[in-house]
Amino acid sequence: MNHLKDIRQFVRNGDYVATPEGVLIHGCILGRGFYTHSVNGKDVRRDHNLIPTEGVTYVIGVAWLAATAKLASWFLAPYSGNVDPAANWTAANFASLATEIVSTTEGFSNVTRPAWTPGAITAGVLGNLAAKAVFNVVCTTNVNIAGAGLLSVNTRGGTTGVLSSASRFSSVRAVYNGDAFELGYEVELQDS
Repeated sequence: MNHLKDIRQFVRNGDYVATPEGVLIHGCILGRGFYTHSVNGKDVRRDHNLIPTEGVTYVIGVAWLAATAKLASWFLAPYSGNVDPAANWTAANFASLATEIVSTTEGFSNVTRPAWTPGAITAGVLGNLAAKAVFNVVCTTNVNIAGAGLLSVNTRGGTTGVLSSASRFSSVRAVYNGDAFELGYEVELQDS
């Protein structure tokens, strides 16, 4: 895509809309994301995300209007709530609305949210599938994972920063003590 100046102008003019597939700019440029997850490297699944208003605002501010400072790091956070992400979700309410899994005894041994470490941008796609975040499951019975979010703060249950993306998985993952839950996230900007 060699039309960044045009995209900036479309966004400045409000020529974009959030859709179930992602953010549609000028009716022809689609920004969207996907979560890829597996348990112990098996049963790989892929689910679409929602980019909430807070995430859209951040991207517009950094990429197109150059008024917002770029955040250096992003972190992945699974949740257990039986709830679909909504446009009004933010980093301030993600943990409570989604029921983020924060326990280190009935959840994951990870002390903080694992970093999202993407590779190089390839064909308009940026993601961490080559280095997925790993959540080490610790529990007495099982933990249910209903979805995940991408946030700018590594504190589990944290209420500051930016929520860039969230997804309710198409089916709940039941994980057990000793399992490794692997989570990847990709974001793409493509002509639709």
